[in-house]
This record gives sequence, structure tokens and C-alpha cells, in this order.
Amino acid sequence: MAQLIKKFLLLGMVSFLLLFSACGGKKQNRMTGEMVKTYRVLTLKEREITLYTDYPATIEGRQNVEIRPKIDGYIDAIYVDEGATVKKGQLLFRISNPQYEETVRNAEASVGVTQAAVETAQLEYEKVKPLVEKNIVSQFDLQSAKLNLASKKAALVQVEAILANAKTNLNYLKVTSPANGVIGLIPYKIGALVSSTSTEPLTTVSDISTVYAYFSFNEKQLLEFLRANTGNTLGEKIKGMPAISLILTDGSLYEKEGKMDMISGLIDTKTGAASIRASFPNPSGLIRSGGSATVRIPKNLKSVIVIPQSATTELQNKQFAYTIGTDNKVKRVPVTTTASSDGQYFIVTNGLKTGDRIVLEGVSLLKENAVIKANEADASSIYNAIN
Repeated sequence: MAQLIKKFLLLGMVSFLLLFSACGGKKQNRMTGEMVKTYRVLTLKEREITLYTDYPATIEGRQNVEIRPKIDGYIDAIYVDEGATVKKGQLLFRISNPQYEETVRNAEASVGVTQAAVETAQLEYEKVKPLVEKNIVSQFDLQSAKLNLASKKAALVQVEAILANAKTNLNYLKVTSPANGVIGLIPYKIGALVSSTSTEPLTTVSDISTVYAYFSFNEKQLLEFLRANTGNTLGEKIKGMPAISLILTDGSLYEKEGKMDMISGLIDTKTGAASIRASFPNPSGLIRSGGSATVRIPKNLKSVIVIPQSATTELQNKQFAYTIGTDNKVKRVPVTTTASSDGQYFIVTNGLKTGDRIVLEGVSLLKENAVIKANEADASSIYNAIN
């Protein structure tokens, strides 16, 4: 009987251990299942992306003309206001100086008198000429009449030149615009005495229908530009540049695109930079000469690996991404990157390749060889902000 009880107790103990083991195994499995988390992953493919580099620039109009008087006098009238848009030939100022009007009148009178003298000499010559042919007067008289006529004609040319010069000076009393543009400051008011030697101009006319943005490349940037753009000459390289943008001082993007059209042949020894010029159409006059802006130059990259910045983490000043293998284990991979212009993506220059699967988010909490559940992300939703 005692032996039977002993066997019964032994069988109960074995059953209890088996039951405990089974329950423990289920609990462990449940714990293991809870530890395997789901992460969004992306299979990498080569893509195309445009990077932008910004350069501070100063703005100048295509033409800035100082308007100065060519004669002395008092400002009699001002026909434009500061900031007004004017056309070539439009009247801007009128200068008063009675001396020039008097000079014109005197010159006109001299022309009249000299013209009469020419006509008299012509009549004298015509009268003497047939008399010489009839031997009534000598050849000497004809020659004298001829020389007198020539002298009077020369005098007429002289006084006509004086009249033309007087009229030119008189026209200078009316100051017109030499070009289309915008009027600058007008320092002189009506009644002010001005002359060709005045320190300040009457005003300036700025042609801003096209504006120039001046900026600089340092030596390294200039070399990169020359190597990256195709063409046998500098002109061909500039011509092959894509259109560039202008960022105004309020941060807005200017509606018109521009074109780089000049690179200085010299590098400034003080700054180590070469001057660059880009031109932008400005039909509305929104951009004014003397202002500042930012030139944005695009650089198109083809067949590169692009990943979201959220797919990387930093450790000891190094950058890493996590790839996932066929066994669903993650591996930490060091990467070398360049940031995109919008700050959302990295262009990977080393560490990843086409076909690699990377974890997109939560990478700062992952550990080497951790097992995860992969949820493949739609690439179009990841890269919808590119270009």
C-alpha cells in the first residue's frame, strides 16, 4: 500500500511539473511576441533630387544714369517726382537762362545779315561775269567778285555754326531722360542755381526693367562649378547652367527666374572670391537698384540614394542607419550623407546601396541584431516632397 501511495505521489509531481512547464512556455511565448515590434521599412532605389545652394547678393539696375545740367542756370520747372517711372526722351527739368535765348536771337540776326551779304555778292558776281565775256571789264574784276562771294559764303557758314551752337545750348535748358527708368532723389528745388560743375546731379534714372544680382564664388566653389558643368569654354559652361531663383528680403520667392551671365576673370586677392552676375527680368519694377537678395542655384543629382533624415541616428559624432535582413534582424550601418536643401532628406554617399531595406523611424531605440516585424512603406508617400 505504501508503495502504491509513493507511485501515486511521484506521478502527481511529474504531472505538476509538466503543467508548470507548459504554462511557463506559453507565458514566455507571449512575452516574446510582445517584444517583437513592427517598424516601417523601405527598400532603397536610386532616385533623382535637386539640391539648392544660396548666395547673398546685391541688386543693381541695368543702367544707372546721373542727370546733370550741361549749362548754367536756375531750375525753372520740375516735371517729375521722385520714384516716378519715365520714358526715354521725357521732359524732366527746365532751366532758365535768358542769356542763351539772347544768343540765339543775335545769331539768327547775324545769319540774316550774312545771308543778305552772300546774295549781294552773288548778284555782283553774276553782273561782272558777262561783262568779262564781252571784254568790258577785266578778268581781275571777275576774280575779285568771285573771291568776295566765297568770303561771304564762308562767313555765312560760320554764323550758321554759331546759331546751331546757340540753339543746342538753348535746347539744354530742357533736360530730358536719356533712358527708360525710375527717377531717384531730386536734391535741387525750383529756383536753385545749377551748372555742369554742380556736386550733385539733378537726379538719377535707373533702368530696372532688367536687374543684375551680384554674388561671389570662393575658389573651391568656382572649381566645382567649372568641373561640374559641360562645355569647352567658360561661355558654354555658363550657357548650360539651369535657370536660377531669387529670394527676396522678406523670404518670398521672386516669380521670375534668372540666368547666370557673367563670371569675373579675376579672383579678388583680399576675399579669395570671384564675382558672379545673374540677370532677372523685372517688368513690374518690384526689385529696386541698391537692394539685397539671395540667389538660389539648383544642382540636379541623378541616380543617388536618398533617405529621410528620420531614418538615421547619431552615435559618438557618427551617423548610422539600420538595415533589416531576411531574418528580420536589424544591423547598424555607418553612413556618409549630405543634407538636402529642405532639411528633410539625406543624400547617401557611402554606406547604403540599391536594394537595401532600412528602418524608417524609431531607430534611436533599436539595438544591433534586434528582431523586428517589417511593414513595407510606400515609397511615393516617403518621397512626395522631393522636387
